[in-house]
Amino acid sequence: MRIEALTTAHLGAFEALFRSSDSACFCRYWHFTGDKNAWLERCALSPDDSLREQRYAVALAKDEARGLLAFDADGDGAGDPAIGWMKLTPRASVPKLRGLPVYRALDLGPDDGVFAIGCFLVHPAHRGRGVARTLLAAADAHVRGWGGRAIEAYPRRTTEPMHPEQAMQGPLGTFLAQGYVEIGGEPPYPVLRKLL
Repeated sequence: MRIEALTTAHLGAFEALFRSSDSACFCRYWHFTGDKNAWLERCALSPDDSLREQRYAVALAKDEARGLLAFDADGDGAGDPAIGWMKLTPRASVPKLRGLPVYRALDLGPDDGVFAIGCFLVHPAHRGRGVARTLLAAADAHVRGWGGRAIEAYPRRTTEPMHPEQAMQGPLGTFLAQGYVEIGGEPPYPVLRKLL
């Protein structure tokens, strides 16, 4: 696989991945300010509003739009379809995540230099092939290049198998295998961190 940071050159591949995965969020959930019902309404009736917002944020190189795309290594580069996505952004740019009831009371220290993994999306035809693991392995070098000192993850801990959409914040075991350590949180909602 080839991993690249999202830029305007990749917006077509980004859009195609979300559409082929039937994901109407276009990675705007953490930035949507309405309530849950308003979000569900937007996803059902106006998903292109989220796509426009993401395109605009990428065009302006806003921190909130950062992330990594995975491409099949067999491609030639230009126009290759994306097979996976990981939102990887400065923690300060996703206050909604830290504002969730399960994380709100945690003292995780200052935001400076800390990046957060907001979500993963893997094309249905490529699930179970290590795409999320490869994206996560590439995160360290990208975050260092962006001036970060740590990466946090917020997976769900469960003993039951999860449907892929339930594991949108990544599988716990994948983080632990790549050197992330638990630094807090409730048993089903741990916060993991890797120092770089």
